[in-house]
Amino acid sequence: MRHPARIVPLAFLAAVTVGTLLMMLPAARAEPGHAPFVTALFTATSAVCVTGLAVVDTESYWSTFGEVLITVLVQVGGIGIMTMATLLGLLVSRKLGLSGRLRAQAESAGLISGNVRGVLLRVAGSLLIAEAVITAILTLRLRLHYGYPWGRSLYESAFHAVQSVNNGGFALYPDSLTRFVGDWWMCVPLSLGVLFGSIGFPVLFELFREWRQPGKWSTHTRLTVWGTALLSVGGFAVFLVFEWSNPDTLGGLGVATKVLAAFTQDVMTRSGGFNSVDLGDLNAETIAVTNALMFIGGGSASTAGGIRVTTFLLLAFVIWAELRGEPDVVIKHRRIAEETQRQAITIALLGVALVATGTLALVWLTDGVEFDRALFEVTSAFATVGLSTGITPNLPEPAQVVLVILMYVGRVGTVAVGTAIALNTRRRKYRYPEERPLVG
Repeated sequence: MRHPARIVPLAFLAAVTVGTLLMMLPAARAEPGHAPFVTALFTATSAVCVTGLAVVDTESYWSTFGEVLITVLVQVGGIGIMTMATLLGLLVSRKLGLSGRLRAQAESAGLISGNVRGVLLRVAGSLLIAEAVITAILTLRLRLHYGYPWGRSLYESAFHAVQSVNNGGFALYPDSLTRFVGDWWMCVPLSLGVLFGSIGFPVLFELFREWRQPGKWSTHTRLTVWGTALLSVGGFAVFLVFEWSNPDTLGGLGVATKVLAAFTQDVMTRSGGFNSVDLGDLNAETIAVTNALMFIGGGSASTAGGIRVTTFLLLAFVIWAELRGEPDVVIKHRRIAEETQRQAITIALLGVALVATGTLALVWLTDGVEFDRALFEVTSAFATVGLSTGITPNLPEPAQVVLVILMYVGRVGTVAVGTAIALNTRRRKYRYPEERPLVG
């Protein structure tokens, strides 16, 4: 294909179109009649883009067929983004010269040498196995502790396991996971599923092969693993400190439950979409940190969204090198190419521009909406997180369409833009004279 970067947006656009038409079928709705176009479009986009934002209550508005359809769309979106992003990564590597390909192959623990069929099977297999394990744990918990019938326990567990691993965020409970805020057997498996899906297949593949030898990890894996750990610890600490005494969130809970709630919410903040406390009652400081974590997102070639952990950390290393006056950006004895640095800057600045534009559009189209609430919903949509302070269902249709566009662009944009830039690198035989304009 002449323009392989177009594969992802076109494939997701086709999936959203088909999903919207299916969600408009009368059989998909619990009540008589079909769902309005915008409601169906919003739900299908949110499912395919594994976001989890909803304009209606999933359990009461949609029929069993509709819920199963949402599950299928989330699964298609999750597997689709992981396989397509991984395969495009392989394509980018193979577009390099021979020396570049050899370096890339050494840096990726052999993933680049894998065939397409093998990559697809590994991606789908890893997701399905993780979903099966989580489903089994949740089924036993719902049946043995909460007394749900076996059939209902299995159905709800499978639904939420798929949402968890694919970072979907849809829930069959109006309050998401708040009813399970102190239940370790519900919150921990779902949180681990979100972490598993948000790491990214290339990193999972390399960790599986080299987990005992961190010294052999590629720069990408190091950035993803240590970046995820740093953001997780930092987000957990911030949430615990800022919300510890808030009577509407953690204030009335026991110490162990506070720790569990902070851990769960920290994991879900960067992509999961579930919430175990009422987000509308968070303190302003917590909301600000949550916005930042959502914007950063998870790993590349994963079911997570945002600008990606590697992009964020790479920019941090660029700044650090500039402050120290270093001519090169070096990470663990590896010099980062200038093309990669420009790619990271481009993705980050485009993300900022989209969030800023979307927030202004939401404020303009919605009477009485507070700026911080609008910023939260827009960031959640762009980063395909799915968290909400509760204003999304009450937004006018034009504002909901803005969120639809942001979910779509946020899901496919970073992959498409990153691939297009990498494949469009030009080698000129001449360079213009250098000049330094004033900066700062």
